[in-house]
Amino acid sequence: MSDPGFPLSVRDIKRTFVQGDRRLEVLKGITLDLRPGEIVALVGQSGSGKSTLLHIAGLLERPDAGDIVVGGKSAGAAGDRERTVMRRQFLGFVYQYHHLLPEFSAIENVMLPQMLNGRSRAVARRHAAELLAMVQLKERSDHRPGRLSGGEQQRVAIARAIANAPRVLLADEPTGNLDSTTADAVFRQLLALVRETGMAALVATHNPELASRMDRTVTLKDGVLSG
Repeated sequence: MSDPGFPLSVRDIKRTFVQGDRRLEVLKGITLDLRPGEIVALVGQSGSGKSTLLHIAGLLERPDAGDIVVGGKSAGAAGDRERTVMRRQFLGFVYQYHHLLPEFSAIENVMLPQMLNGRSRAVARRHAAELLAMVQLKERSDHRPGRLSGGEQQRVAIARAIANAPRVLLADEPTGNLDSTTADAVFRQLLALVRETGMAALVATHNPELASRMDRTVTLKDGVLSG
């Protein structure tokens, strides 16, 4: 059993894809522990399996073997409903593209996951306003995504991802669609939020400069994780 002090433990994860008569071993027994307040860079070439590892760690996909322990709870034998509850309670997600709902304002996008988790509209709105202020978007909270810049949209996505106070944030190329200046600003906001909240974060990135600013870097190559 993994130490429950780790917000996320990835234990001996294996994943193989079959393409015609070929078997492609993408993950060959991956093990990784994230500590509270730690931000870890996940690097590797395109196609190395970074997104697959994030999907499995985020309980969005099941591995062929191994276990994911989130907040001290094993997801290995959990059913789909229980895994959904674990995702809502413990995990937050940020993707390369923000995936905001275009018909809702910034503050409404941050309110929605809270309301799905049982918060009243008033409480969700108050907390969403606080989060948008933290990412310096207080004055833009009533704007719909179409009226926000790319960097602003991604900051809304980050606020949405942490709206339910997850213990773990999983981010897949969160600045990949942004220019270098905007990417730097968004990453600084992400880093500050991880530090302030004490959550753990695993961030897949191709950007070596961003990776160097995280607490440590792990590299996925040929199905093996090192670092």
